[in-house]
Parts: sequence; structure tokens; C-alpha cells
Amino acid sequence: MQITVNFCIMEKPFVFGVATSGENFTDREKETERLLLNFTHGVNTILISPRRWGKTSLVKKVAQMAQTAKRKVVYMDIFSCRTEQEFYRLWITSVLKQTSSKWDEWIENAKLFLSHINPKISIGTDPMNDFSINFEYVRGDSFETDILQLPEKIAREKGIQIVICIDEFQQISDFEDSKTFQKKLRTVWQLQQHVSYCLFGSKKHLMNELFERRNLPFYKFGDAIYLTKIETKYWVEYICRRFADTGKHISSGLAEEICRLVDNHSSYVQQLSWLLWIHTAGAATDTQLSAALEDLLDQNNILFQNEIESLSSYQMNFLRAIIDGVDSGFSRKEVLQKYNLGTSANIIRLKNALLQKELIETDGPRVTLSDPVFGVWFKKRVCIPPA
Repeated sequence: MQITVNFCIMEKPFVFGVATSGENFTDREKETERLLLNFTHGVNTILISPRRWGKTSLVKKVAQMAQTAKRKVVYMDIFSCRTEQEFYRLWITSVLKQTSSKWDEWIENAKLFLSHINPKISIGTDPMNDFSINFEYVRGDSFETDILQLPEKIAREKGIQIVICIDEFQQISDFEDSKTFQKKLRTVWQLQQHVSYCLFGSKKHLMNELFERRNLPFYKFGDAIYLTKIETKYWVEYICRRFADTGKHISSGLAEEICRLVDNHSSYVQQLSWLLWIHTAGAATDTQLSAALEDLLDQNNILFQNEIESLSSYQMNFLRAIIDGVDSGFSRKEVLQKYNLGTSANIIRLKNALLQKELIETDGPRVTLSDPVFGVWFKKRVCIPPA
């Protein structure tokens, strides 16, 4: 295998595993326009899609576009937050840091707006980036409401609008007494006049539950945007252009095949394109794409093996049915018998278990795999005796 890397032209033509921007961001024109309008007009937004479909990249792109002297966009990722106290600490630090331009202004605002909680401010060697706040947490509605009102107070004092973007928002489902915490958030946030919210996360079924169940506080909280897959034609144009930018060539047909293999999954389109690119010296070939796909499967082999280790035989059979093209009607007699799924009553249990393991997604009655490459790997490398 000959590997050619032309660092003089471009260090990396395809980006995956991190938020993309600039030349690596493709399409999403309608979603960008809608989200920008929501940020501009103070409309709360719920952004929902399966993981690694580009939500974070989209939000960060629009945040850059929306940021002005009179509009501040605050981004916070709560993936590591396990308690209310950790959430409040990150909340305060993020709001203060991203609504001020100088570290001394952070300190001034902390003292002005948080004097009642006696904040302890820590500043590292780089005060512009290494800045955090600690405080003694006192559980109580008044204390917590004051903290949640921080952005509204700053917005009023400065005469600005604030948009707060919270990534991995579904993490609040794991907090102790989560429903009560959700009520606190909604009670305060829905009355704020100068602050709006963009809430999104990587676990689609949990996000759906938070915002679509009538008995939960965040039901109908804002404008729900459901990201769809980027169309093949946009990906083909993008892939061909990125190859050409680095002095290489890929046919539109082969670029389409990349999309088909990974079912237009944003992160995987980028990754498989990258793997093919490093296999390609001049013009990409079918043989090189097959080798790139094997590389992709190898990279995910341990992860996928771990995901199926604890599955029951019924769960494995259910996955095999999906991979064979069954996406609904699992309770039909012929499907139950062909794939050995037990009784029709077992189907609901299988769906719920695989949803919790994030191996499948549901869209109404339709069931699909969460990870299309898992499906390719399963079909190629997992042997299940015929039912």
C-alpha cells in the first residue's frame, strides 16, 4: 500500500471525531438559517438527532454567526456533570467567562451578581482561559433560583441578549431527583426576557423523552429541530472537492458508494473518506475503498465486540432481523419464527433493552440501527446460526 500525504496543500482534508468548521462543514443551509433566526429572535430551540450527526458543529457555527456586541452566545457541555452542584458550578463559570471579555470583568461580575453565595474565584497562569468559581452549595429554591437568574441579571445590566447552548443536555436525566431539577430550570428559564436556550444532546431517545413526554417539565419548551441526514448529492460534491483540493481524484460514483456504505452518517462519511484518501496515490479505486472499509471495521472491532458481549440470543436475533432489512412488523408470525424472537410480547422488551444500550433508534413504528457501521461489521464478522 502506498500512502501519500501532501502536507503542503492541506494537512487533513476530512475531519471526524471533533466538531467541524470552515471547509469541513457541508450543507445544513436550512438548519443554519432556522437556528440563526432562533438565536437572533430569542426563541428557545431543541435540537435532536442521533449521535455524531453534526449537532455540535452546527451549533458552534451558528454561535459564531450570531455573536455580536449586543448578543453573547454561551456554550457549555455538561457531559461530565453528575450532580446539580456540578451543573451550577459549570453554569456560573461559563456564563461569567463567555459574557465578559476580560478576566477582571469576570471577577467584578462575580462579586456584583453572586455576592450572596460568597464565590471563591480561582485564576490560573492563563487568566483568559484558566478561570473557575467554587462556592458552598446551599440547597434551597431561593439560592438555586438566584444562580439560574445570573444570565438574565447580566443581560439586563449590560443591555444585551444572551443565548445559552447546552450540549449533552440529556445528562440531567441522571441527576438525583431529576424531575424536580427539571422543574426548577423550566420555572426560571421560561420567565426570562433577555435569555434564550438551545438544548441538544447525543442520546436521541433520552432527548425525545425529555421534550416529548407531556408529564415532564420541558414538554413543548421550544422550537424542535430534528436533524436529518445530509443528502448524498451534497456529500458527493464535498468529497470530490476535498480530493481535488489535495491533488487526488475520486469519481462521483465512488463518492456515492462511500455514502451508501455508511448510510450518509456524517462522522462516518468523513472518516471513511479520510481512510480512502490515505490509501489513494492518484485516483481512488474500488479496491482501495474496500481496504479503507476494512480499516474502519478494524478500528471499531473492539468497541463493537464489547457492545454485543452482554446481549441475549433474542437481542442478537433482533439485530440480525434489522440488518436483514426488517424495520417494522416484528410481531408478525413469520418474522417471529424466522428470527427466533420468542412471542410477540417479547418484542417490546427487546426494543426497550436495545434502546437503552443505544444500539437502535426508533422513528414511530420504524426501527433502525443507531450505528450503520455496526451493521456492516455485524454482517461481515458476526456469525449467528440460522434460526
